[in-house]
Amino acid sequence: MNKIKIMAFGAHPDDVEMSCSGTLMKQASIGNDFGIVDLTRGELGTRGSAELREIEAKKAGDIIGVSFRENLNFRDGFFQNDEKHQLAVIKLIRKYRPDVILANAIEDRHPDHGKAARLIKDSAFLSGLMKVKTDIEGEVQESWRPKAVYHYIQDKDLEPDFLVDVSEFTEKKMQSILAFNSQFYNSESSEPSTYISSPDFLDALKGRMRLWGKIIGVPYAEGFTVNKTIGVDNLFVLK
Repeated sequence: MNKIKIMAFGAHPDDVEMSCSGTLMKQASIGNDFGIVDLTRGELGTRGSAELREIEAKKAGDIIGVSFRENLNFRDGFFQNDEKHQLAVIKLIRKYRPDVILANAIEDRHPDHGKAARLIKDSAFLSGLMKVKTDIEGEVQESWRPKAVYHYIQDKDLEPDFLVDVSEFTEKKMQSILAFNSQFYNSESSEPSTYISSPDFLDALKGRMRLWGKIIGVPYAEGFTVNKTIGVDNLFVLK
C-alpha cells in the first residue's frame, strides 16, 4: 500500500506549483508527505510542448520535494467529469489513500480548472463507495475516501475560506514555478506571448500571496475554498 498524507491534483502541469506548492512544502516539513497528479500533459498550451512540460514538471517536483508525480494523460481541454475519467481518478485515490486532497479552483478563467475541481470532488466521494469496483493490474482495490477535499485558488479572485502561512517557503515556490521556463516570461524567448507569460504575471501572483498574508498577519499566504464547514479542535492553533 502506497499510503500518502496529501494528494494534489492539477488539470495541467504547473497548476499545483503556482497555487499550493507552498502549503505542500510546509506540510512536508512537519512530516506530511505529498504527491502530485497532473490530469493532462498541457498539450494545448501555446508555448513549449507536452514533452518539454514533462521535463519541467519533473524539475519542479524535485524542487518542492514531491514523493511521486503521475500524469493521467487526459485530453487537455476536452476531458470530462464522466464515468471513464472518474474511474481513472478513483484508481489513483485508492492506490495512494490520501487523507487530504487539494484540487483546482471551483471556478476560474480556464474552463479546465473548474471542470477538474468537480471531477476530483466527485471522484473522491465515489472512491469511498464499496460497490464502485476498480483494480490495478488485476488486483482489486479497496474503497477509500479522503477526509477532505480543499480547492486552491487560481486566477479568479475568489474569497478564501482559509489561508495558510507559507512565508518560509515562498521563494522556493517561485523557483518551482520558474522550472516551467517555457510558460513564463523569458526575455530570450521567441515563443508567442500569452496571458501567463507577461512580465508582471508572477509579480501579481506573489502580490496576492502578500495580500492574503497581510490578512492573517504574515508575509505570504495561499488561499483555499472548502466544500463543507471545517471543524476546529484547538482554538489556539488559529491565526
